Formats: sequence, structure tokens, C-alpha cells
Amino acid sequence: MITADMKKYNMKEEAGYIYHESGEGEVLLLLHGLFGALSNFEHLIDHFSATHKVVIPILPLFGLPEEETSVTGLLKHVEEFTAYKEYKRVILIGNSLGGHIAQLYALAHPDKTAAMVLTASSGLFEEALGSTYPRKGDYEFIRERTAKTFYNPEMATKELVDEVFDIVNDREKVLCVLRIAKSAMRHNLRESVGNIKAPVLLIWGGTDHITPPFVGEEYKSLIPHAELHILEHCGHAPMMEEPEVFNKILAQFLQRNGL
Repeated sequence: MITADMKKYNMKEEAGYIYHESGEGEVLLLLHGLFGALSNFEHLIDHFSATHKVVIPILPLFGLPEEETSVTGLLKHVEEFTAYKEYKRVILIGNSLGGHIAQLYALAHPDKTAAMVLTASSGLFEEALGSTYPRKGDYEFIRERTAKTFYNPEMATKELVDEVFDIVNDREKVLCVLRIAKSAMRHNLRESVGNIKAPVLLIWGGTDHITPPFVGEEYKSLIPHAELHILEHCGHAPMMEEPEVFNKILAQFLQRNGL
């Protein structure tokens, strides 16, 4: 179902998929994380829809059968979506959990992966949810935990905090989050990311506490054609906190690779 928030981003709903699509050219396929509002990618959409086809499929984090609520279940959704849209090849851009799914897609479909951008991605290391998972019903605690996602705590808007609060206070959604998080930890990609042949751009926040900068360094050491940029005053969502720098780095990467 398309919500009021989704309407302002011109979301489409067809064949069981909800997605944003704007612009023309090479497909930039943006994959969001567990707590990824569409506003996370607002600056990226505005900048790149002039030169590329920007596509954001809404991942069914809370809509899959229990046995499919996993990173592989979400990968299947992305595979079926790209097949439905008949995209010949895509440039994957994944934040957090979305980066994990991007890697799985790149490994399964090297012929359809023109390039990949990982920002604060899971796949090698994730801070376990454990005791850090926000307490149910405590809005102020949830606001504080959400604010720690960023270098600048003011980035934790009421819209974003409300989204997290809604999830934490919905038992079924919490169970889905935990299933996906545990699945991400089981599907560690350390032994396989070296097989990714497409050019890879890594953009990391220097103060990211969820997937710290050393994770970006490790990706760079494991992936043959990877370049790493660390944004010092930035947390877990570089495309939100440093949109101009993020977009500049991404544009230069795409230009160098003829994309």
C-alpha cells in the first residue's frame, strides 16, 4: 500500500511491487536498509534523476512469509522486480542491509551488475542488536538511539524516529526485524565478496558505530576493484548527512567507469 509519505516521492504500485522510478539512462537501483525512509535518498534522487534512471524498490521487510523473511528472501524480491522491469543491467547502491542484498545480487548476477556502491553496508560485520535494540514504548530512548545513528543528532527527524517507534511497538514487525538481522549475520560474505568483478565504490562514515570504518577498509582489502572514501564527520547514512560530497564522489565514480 502506498502511504501519504510515499506519494510525495511519486511511488508506483503494480504487479505487487511498490517503487520509485524517475529519469532516463543507466539504472541506479537503490536498496534501503531496515530503518530506511525514502527521505534517506531524497538528495540522491534529485541529483541523479537528471542523468540516470533512479529506481527505489520498497523492500517487503514486513510482508514476506516467515520462512522467507531473510536476506535471501529480500534478494529474491529484488531479482523478481528487476526481471519484471526488464532491466538489462543495474548499478547497485545499497545502504546498510540494502548493501548486503546488493552484494548477494552482484554475486548471483555478475552479467547484470554494471557497478556497485556500498555505504555503511552489512555483510562482513554488524553490531548485534542485543541490548542495544530500542525499548518498546520509550519514545525518548528510541529518539536517543536513532540520533546515535548519525554524527549530527539533528538528522534524527521526528519522521524517522516515529518510523522506528512504530516498528519497535509492533510485535510482528519486531519479529521480522530480528529474523532479518539474524539472517544477515548468518550470511556473512567474507569468503565470497572477492568474487565480485564489477567496479565497487565504498563510501563510509568516519563515526559510524553500526558498521565502523574498519568494515569499509576490510571491504576494500577483499574486493578486487574497490575504492574507499571515508567521510570523517558522518555516521551510518552518508547519503543523508553529506549529500553533496556523496553525490560528487558517486558522479565521479560513474564517469570514470563510463556509466
